[in-house]
Amino acid sequence: MNRLKSLSMFASRFASRFACTGAIASLLAGAAALAAPPLARAAEINLTYAFFAPAGTFPGRQMAHWAEEVSKRTNGKVAVKTFPAGTLLGAREMYDGVSKGVADIGLGAPSYDPGRFPLTSGISLPVGFPDATVASRVLWEITREFQPKEFENFKVIAMFTTEPGYIQSRKPASSAAELAGMKLRAAGTGVPVLKALGAAPVGMPMPEVPQSVQTGVIDGTMTSREVLQDFKLAETLKYVTDYPTVVVTFAAVMDRKRFDALPADVKKVIEDLGPEMAVWTGQYHDKQNVGGALEWAKREHKLQIVPLSPQERASWDAKLAPMQAEWIKEMSAKGLPAEKYLARVRELRDQFMKR
Repeated sequence: MNRLKSLSMFASRFASRFACTGAIASLLAGAAALAAPPLARAAEINLTYAFFAPAGTFPGRQMAHWAEEVSKRTNGKVAVKTFPAGTLLGAREMYDGVSKGVADIGLGAPSYDPGRFPLTSGISLPVGFPDATVASRVLWEITREFQPKEFENFKVIAMFTTEPGYIQSRKPASSAAELAGMKLRAAGTGVPVLKALGAAPVGMPMPEVPQSVQTGVIDGTMTSREVLQDFKLAETLKYVTDYPTVVVTFAAVMDRKRFDALPADVKKVIEDLGPEMAVWTGQYHDKQNVGGALEWAKREHKLQIVPLSPQERASWDAKLAPMQAEWIKEMSAKGLPAEKYLARVRELRDQFMKR
């Protein structure tokens, strides 16, 4: 009997403790549910963003940064899926693809299609940009002010440039005599620049340059200097001539109707990001991208910067000066405000160089 009584008392106590523990557990679970952050909501707007080069290039980094900022500033209302490396649209069909709705946003290079972007091609003339940051800010501001007709069916959401191209060669090129006949890869307005300076420009895709240098097909290249590391060109091209030439322009656009259909708050976020991205991308390219490549090339491959004498620099400037006059004449014949455009480019260049 006593044993049964003891068992009964134990069962009673156990049940009481279990009930208490269960109640506490329920309270804790409820508190945890209240304290837990809300689940991320699904985006209301999904945008696709295409680019023709790899994600690791500086325009690819810009694309990823822009997408992150849009998502953050809209509190997740907008999600941007990026398609680098031509996985959705290649370089040649980028802008037509945006117009046709293949991608909501496309990042292309107007410098490679001056016929389609005649007024913007003026940025790629040898106008004395010191770096990508200044050139990118000028490109954004001049486009905002002049509203070129070539973009009338698009909403420009970001614009930036490379740094000016530099001659990168096997042998030093510190004078016109040393440069004469040198076979250098070039693209866009870099071709007439090299011709004017007496070199022999060669057209080829950038990925072919390393092997072409190694086999002696070309003597070097003229482009922005991050390629010294990105393409390991510093292993064979030991000299960079300290003479900035021309930039390559980039423009990310949306179809005008697609942009206009977005909610007002989303449009404001995108518009606010425009001038910010010109600065962010220019500084990233100048400091981390190019700056890092130069430090690496000097440290690992003994890269040498070849200076020009003041007299030689003045001589090279004089050889390139007619390019601006020829461009003004050609664009004016098309009814474009070419002279005013270039004059304003120079004003903005000087203005942003002081900041």
